[in-house]
Order: sequence, then C-alpha cells, then structure tokens
Amino acid sequence: MLANREFNLSPVALALAEDLRLGRKAGRAEAGGHAIEAIVGREHLWLRVRGPAHAFALRACSFMAGRGRVKRQRLRRGETLRFAVESLVGRQDVVLRAHGEGAPVLELTCSLTPAQAIAIPFLPRDLYMLDEQGMPGGQGQVEAGQRGLNSALCFVRLEAPGPASLLYWQDLTALNAYFAATGTRPDGVVGGDWPELGFRLPTAATPQVEYPKPLPAGRPTTLSRALVALHTGEAREESDLALHFLTLAAAVYPLLMRPTCELRDWRGRAERTARDISQAPGATLRHYGHTYVHPYLEAEYPDSMTQVTLVTALREWEPMHGKALELTDQLEAGIVRFFDPKLGALRRYLPNVGDEKNRDEVDSWYLYYPLLGLARMGHQGNERARELYLRSVDFAILAARHFKYRFPIKFDINSFKVITEARGDGQHGQTDVAGLYAYVMLLGFDLTGEARFLDEACAAMQAARGLRFDLNYQTNLTAWGAAAAVRLWRVTANEDWRRLSYVYLASFVHNCSAWESEIGHARHYHNFFGATALHDAPYMALLECSESFLAFQSYLRDSGPDLHAGARLLIDEYCRYALDRAWFYFPDTLPADAIAESPRNGRIDRTLSFPVEDLYVDGQQAGQVGQEIYGGGAAFIFAKQAFHAIEGAPFDLFCDSFALGWDRPSDRSALLTLAGSPAAEAMLVLLPNGAGRMGPVSLTLADGRRRKGRRQGGKLVFAVPADASLTLNW
Repeated sequence: MLANREFNLSPVALALAEDLRLGRKAGRAEAGGHAIEAIVGREHLWLRVRGPAHAFALRACSFMAGRGRVKRQRLRRGETLRFAVESLVGRQDVVLRAHGEGAPVLELTCSLTPAQAIAIPFLPRDLYMLDEQGMPGGQGQVEAGQRGLNSALCFVRLEAPGPASLLYWQDLTALNAYFAATGTRPDGVVGGDWPELGFRLPTAATPQVEYPKPLPAGRPTTLSRALVALHTGEAREESDLALHFLTLAAAVYPLLMRPTCELRDWRGRAERTARDISQAPGATLRHYGHTYVHPYLEAEYPDSMTQVTLVTALREWEPMHGKALELTDQLEAGIVRFFDPKLGALRRYLPNVGDEKNRDEVDSWYLYYPLLGLARMGHQGNERARELYLRSVDFAILAARHFKYRFPIKFDINSFKVITEARGDGQHGQTDVAGLYAYVMLLGFDLTGEARFLDEACAAMQAARGLRFDLNYQTNLTAWGAAAAVRLWRVTANEDWRRLSYVYLASFVHNCSAWESEIGHARHYHNFFGATALHDAPYMALLECSESFLAFQSYLRDSGPDLHAGARLLIDEYCRYALDRAWFYFPDTLPADAIAESPRNGRIDRTLSFPVEDLYVDGQQAGQVGQEIYGGGAAFIFAKQAFHAIEGAPFDLFCDSFALGWDRPSDRSALLTLAGSPAAEAMLVLLPNGAGRMGPVSLTLADGRRRKGRRQGGKLVFAVPADASLTLNW
C-alpha cells in the first residue's frame, strides 16, 4: 500500500511503517503537548511523537549490526526518557529531554561507545513525517534546508496533519569528536525529500572512499544531538513563515553548545590598521595626484566601493582616535575621480583602469554601496560626501527603475545591457540589492526630506516580496535590507514593512553557521554564528560580517520595544559573537600553516594588520582569496561601536551588546540602556584609561538590584541582562 503513494519511500521508511505497527513499546512520555512512544523495531529504536497538529518519528539510534537490546534507564535530572542499547557494535546511550520555555523543543542525543574500532558506512535520515494514521506520509513543504556547512537545519511547513511549522536542528558542535575521528565533514547533511528528512551522518570523507576512518573502541562519541521545535498555527504568507522560523530558531538557540566570547582589543587593532594603510608598501598607490587603496595587498585596481567604505569607517572612528587623519583626508579627496560627469554616476573603476578590466561592467551592489557610505558621511555633516551622493543618486534611481528593482548580477553601466543575469542556481540575480537600495533611498530622504526617495524605497521593498528563503544573495546586503524594512515601518507606520524585515532576518539566519567547528585549521579560530559571504559561498568574510554588524545596530535603533523577541535575540547574539570571531581574520592571530601560501590576489603579510578575506568552517587554510585592505574597516567599526569613553571617568567602557541610550546624571555617574535581548547576557567591562585610579564602582540595574563585578587583570567585568538599563557610579 505504501509503495503506491505519489512519493517514493525508501526501504527504511517502509520498514518504519512496519516497526510502528508491530514494534515493541519500550517507553512512553508526555512533554510539552507531545505524546511520545519509544518503539523497538528490527533495526532501529524510534520515537513516535504526536500532537494536536503534528506527527513524526525520530530515529533515536540504529542497531547497525543485527538486533539490539534496548533497556530503559533511570532518569537523570532534566531527562524525559533514557535508554541503553546494546548490539554487536557496542553500547549506545539515548537521551530525550523536553524544553518548554517558549516554543516546545525536544532534544534527542545518541552517543556510541564501540566495542571495537568500527567504521560506519551508512545511516539513514532520522526524521520521518507521519500522516493522520501514524504512517510515513502526510502533507507539507520543506521551506529551508542546510546550505553547505551552515547550520544543519531543516524548516518544514506542515499541512496535514497541521497546520504547524517544525524546525529540525542538528547541533554539529556536539559531533566534533566524530568528525575528527572519521575525517568527515558535515556538508549538506540535513535536508531530504518528503517525508524522509533530517540528519544523515556523514560517513565518507570523499566520494572515492567508501568507508570513513574508524571510531576508536571504548571511547564514547556523540553521533547525533537533534533539536526539534514546533509552532502550531498556519503560515498564510511569507512573513508568517518568517516569524515562525525566528520563533523556533530562538527557542533552539539557547540549547546549542556555544563558545565563550572574549574581549578583543579592537581599539589597538584599529590604530595598527590605520598605521599600516598609511605606511605599508603595497597598501596604497597614487593616481591623478590622489591616494587610493589596493583592495588586496599589492593587488587589484582601486575601486569606488573599497575607497568609500574604508573612508566611511575611518571617518566614524576618528573621534575615538582623537583627531582627523591625514590618511582619511587623502583617501576622501580621491573619491571624486570615480564620478563620471557624463553619466552622473560613480563608476566602479578609475578612468585609467587597465585593459584587462571592463571599465563599463558593474556588479549591481557595487553601484549602490558607495552611495551608502557617502550618505552616512553626509549625515555626519560631511558636505563633500553629501554633494557627491546627490550628484550620483539620480543615475542610481534610473538604473533601479530600468531593472524594475530586480537586479542582475552584472550589467553594462552605459547601456544597462545585462552581462550576467543570474547566480549559480540559474534562478535569481542579486536578490537583496533591492533592500540595500531602499536603505540608500531612505538615507536620501533623511538628507533632503524629498518624498521621491521614500517612494523609491517603497517600490524597491515591494519588489522584494515573495522570495522567502531565497532572499539572501550577499550577507551584508540582506542585513541592510532588514534595516531598510524596519526603518520604512518607522517612517510610514505601515506594519507590513516591519513584517517584511522578518523575512530578511529569517533568510540571514538561515545563511549562518551556528556551530563551532574544530575541523582542520578551524580549531585555531572561532566561527560560531558566522555567515557565509554569499548564499552559496564556501567561506565567511570580514567585510560582510562588520557591515552586517552596522546594519543590525541600525535595525535595533529603529525597531523599538515591540520587536519580535526571537528576532532581537538572534540579532543580539550574532553581533556579540561577531566581536569575538572577527578577530581571527587578522593573520597575526593564526599559525603560519593555517594561512594560504599562494592566494589568488596579491600576497599575505602576517605582520600587517589587514584581514584575510576568507575563513572556512571546514578548516581549510585561510586567505585563499587574499589579504583584503578594504575589510580592514572592520577594526574601525568594532572599535567605534563597542568601546565608549566616559568623560571624567577613570575608565572606558566596553559592551558586547549595543548601548543605544546614554545619560550623565552627575559628574561621577552614567546611565546607559542596552538594546539586546532579555533572554541573553551581555559582557560589560570597565577598562582603566590612565586618567586616575579606578576605585570602587557600583553598577545598579533599573529595578534597584546591584551587580558585582570581578577584577580581571586591572579590568572590572560585569555580566548584565542584554536589555538592561543600568547606572554606574564611581
């Protein structure tokens, strides 16, 4: 009967149907609205989970060699079910925990202690959707699955039974010992075809190797740590679906294994980067009497995106440095040479670019990103930047209207002829440029008050609808799109725009790797909650990381107190970990053998404070693309946004959550408000600044409770709620 369904079932699913009917019941539990049965089949131990709007089976473990002996074990604190499974391969320990804070989450862990060294050639997927009769089937749609080495998740919309949404998440951090022992990596291991979904253990290092390296005998190794979260209710449109995803991701997130964040000296890093841009051979060059930066050390022609983005970061950091830099003045003066007065546009390259470059070719996002920087500087009172923005923006609007706000990958700037239409999937162009464009238009509205900019922003955001989890093209563009949508809501009070911002955020989170890899060279750096540069990129990049950080600060500033709780948590945590993991893009933090010897662009000098472009979750050598100078703006961004001088205080303040509200009630007190999540904890550090001895300091929360700091190498470290309003007295 099952084989005649419109979808084809594997032998595992066919056997599951029989196991669910005839298998031995080994245990039952009720948790979070779920009725859970443990069923011993011929080759697997299953958990059948049923609720009012969902039914699915989880493969708790496979016996792998003949029958297994399943024994129920005494529960330990926080456990719902526990089993010991003995078979020829050894002992497996299976533990189920139920978590009920917010959306209900089931956590299922399986670890194997081999009786002898054993290689596992294959294990089936572990999530099987069931129909109303409790058999493999049902109706629904897989909305998002794992991309490459990003978070191992599968997001499912259930229709029958239903309506409901389900998020499956495999916590890959728990499997690092398995990856190390077997030489495997978890590339695309979560996904599947309805109704057979979930995780498939990676068991071959390469297609040419049939068996992985063996697991050692007598050593417990985690084979799976699956987290399943459920949201009842129908998702009628993409914003509903995005809200379900963010709610469930935020419910799963606190249960993930996460590294500890450390305080990084971004202030010192920024000073060194500014020095090296000024002095290092191969960092800058001269054209038309002006100074320009190489995008990579000793490589590539100057381009407008690199020049403007770096100048913007320097200008915003200079007040912390204490004075304007001659370097910044020189770089800013040269920006105007990218302007083509005939077109009324900022070109990508200077007029004298080499013949090997097509000077008329432009990536869609390259047309708009320089305008983002110019408008930001214009908001700071930079009249030269404001004027150049206004001289260039009409052409930018003309191009957006020509493409109806659906941008190709590359086009000819003179004729708008498309050079490259779609990305690697062949379906979409630069899908999130419309969001970047909308943010650029909203900055123009702020600068001029002209309604045409607001109209353009609305038109662009309207064109972004319907893309769902295909919205992400490039990480930072998606982040600026989210910021544009919520700012548009703030300006117009139209709730639809804020809901659209959640679609951008869901697509962004989908493109992150919320696990800490220890594969290969990744053991030398942190990658937790990093986002790959592009939707299909194999690496994380620092420009995209730091610019997303800035965009999310804008998002939190405009969103107000009614922001969706899950969205706030995920944004806050992304930015917190960015301040930590971004440190490792700078090659002086990595061993020499972890860095590529022959990058595609230029060369790498570990003594210079310029970041490599690329870090890899799977631990490949960093810097294969090159050592990017334009990404060095990250040092200025992180130093400016996370460190704060308090006039008259004997200390400066670092906080890894955004401090958006400041007040000075007296000469010896400061009040600040953090914009993070109440479900997260922020690190607040007081750093002696040489202005006097740092004596006793008290920190009081808004409800009157005091937090005690701990002394650490002359610093005073506090842990506070990430949404705290607090007062410092000294």
